[in-house]
Amino acid sequence: MYAPVKSSSFIHTAALWRRFYVETRSSKRTPCQTSKVTPLQIAARYGRSLLVLGLIAGASLPDVAYILRPWLPELVAVLLFITAMRVGHQTALGSVMALKRVITIILALQLAAPLIALAILSAAQVLHHPFALAVVLMLAAPSVTGAPNFLIMMGAEPAHAMRIMVVGTAVFPITVLPVLWSLPTLDSAAAVGAALRLVLVILCATGLGFLCRHLAFPRLTDAARSNLDGLSAIALAIVVVGLMSEIGPMLRSDLSGLVLWGMAVLCLNFGFQIATYTVLSRTKLPESTAISIISGNRNIALFLIALPPEVTGPLLIFIGCYQIPMYLTPLLMRRLYTTTPPAL
Repeated sequence: MYAPVKSSSFIHTAALWRRFYVETRSSKRTPCQTSKVTPLQIAARYGRSLLVLGLIAGASLPDVAYILRPWLPELVAVLLFITAMRVGHQTALGSVMALKRVITIILALQLAAPLIALAILSAAQVLHHPFALAVVLMLAAPSVTGAPNFLIMMGAEPAHAMRIMVVGTAVFPITVLPVLWSLPTLDSAAAVGAALRLVLVILCATGLGFLCRHLAFPRLTDAARSNLDGLSAIALAIVVVGLMSEIGPMLRSDLSGLVLWGMAVLCLNFGFQIATYTVLSRTKLPESTAISIISGNRNIALFLIALPPEVTGPLLIFIGCYQIPMYLTPLLMRRLYTTTPPAL
């Protein structure tokens, strides 16, 4: 290995020791230290910042937002495909007992919550206001498709959110019917038809993602998982640009009105998350974080293709403002979900 040296040759000995030290350090490097970081892995690392950039771009570049808006269904399908491939069907679907618990959670979120809100708002005689109608429809909607990605960005397990989102979207045509029937002047048949078409798209994208995961790489490496996380972060940022298409014009024409809508929606979204997590975090429910995030982040944009224009027109500002707290959730709510309150 190393040639012998005389004890009197201090300089030569020092040089050999330095060579030995360098070679030892090099041999102990891990694959992660020597492997090259890909652009997608960088995107995964800065996923929360990408969402903020998407919000800024959607508000400041209305022309780009209008171009992306017609492509939102396809973009959402791509996002769902990436997320399904990242999670895998076994983790997403879970056991039969877990599925029964998910159904109970969905009935509470998508049926009980909107009906209670509907009763309260009707008793207060404010249901005619666009904000009140938007609140009821928001609570009736299933989880936003990006919810599993939010948990990934916060370092949490996305499988629970994926399960609630997939099953919740599948049963959405059933859970939404009592809510629509309770609202006057709404064509429930058209809404259910649109919801069924959306369910078909989401289930196809999810099934294809599960199939690709099963056939191509049943066991994801850390590098592949990080690349998929980066892809989903980029897809989320592009989606939010399209959903902000109505914010840019109002930002220039009615700033004070936009601020009021934004503050109300922010309190609604974060308020539901904080209240839900405050209660559930004291229990042993493994889905407490996923339920809390989903309670404030719903896919209300589904109703844009289901309801008539005279109903959805006033809701466009709500939907646009709703994207701000939604996509800021991984950034602003991370501390809440990583700090568990003391047990009662």
